Amino acid sequence: MKNLLNSVMQNRLFEGIAPDRVEEMLHCLHAVRSQYEKNGYVYNRGDGDKRVGLVLSGSVYTIHEDYFGNRSIVSRTGAGGLFGEAFASSNVKTLPTDIVASEPTDVLYLDYHRMLHACGKVCDCHGRLIENTVRILAERNLMLTRKIEHITQRTTRRKLLSYLSEQAVQCGTDSFRIPFNREQLADYLSVERSAMSAELSRMRRDGLIEYDRNRFTLLPGARKAF
Repeated sequence: MKNLLNSVMQNRLFEGIAPDRVEEMLHCLHAVRSQYEKNGYVYNRGDGDKRVGLVLSGSVYTIHEDYFGNRSIVSRTGAGGLFGEAFASSNVKTLPTDIVASEPTDVLYLDYHRMLHACGKVCDCHGRLIENTVRILAERNLMLTRKIEHITQRTTRRKLLSYLSEQAVQCGTDSFRIPFNREQLADYLSVERSAMSAELSRMRRDGLIEYDRNRFTLLPGARKAF
């Protein structure tokens, strides 16, 4: 419990809550910790588990695959983020997506109903937990809104520039690493991988970007091209 408490206290969900109260809340929320290797399935499509997952370390991808086998990365959830909350709060019986660890990942499962509804004690710390939950979900909603902005661009080049410019703003520098390899980036932007790779080569040739694996640099010409 001590190791778990140390990990949890560094997480945004329990920000502003005293350690002794956090320990009580973990029992109240039926907390269960699980660890996953890279590419391990955290949830499978069709699962009916209504718990929400809190990422203590690492990250997970939410992946949708359609009837024809076309795959897209809906979102990436890093340390401090929640996943599964939409499914947990809905009347949908089975999960419509897969959730996969993108790296070695530590997850804390929590009873979502108990997170959002104060117990009989009506303690202040539970109110703070709800506030933190709302803040995390609001940030997730903004992230999904930004993704919509990327994938609704009319060309693959504009999708790439939209995404890369957002990463540059977040990192505060023109040179940065992205959390995707080429296949994952194509899935995230809903484009075909070989076409995207060809476009990246043309963007480098046109003096818009430089890149080495997942490290990118936006050059001055990129601003004029977007």
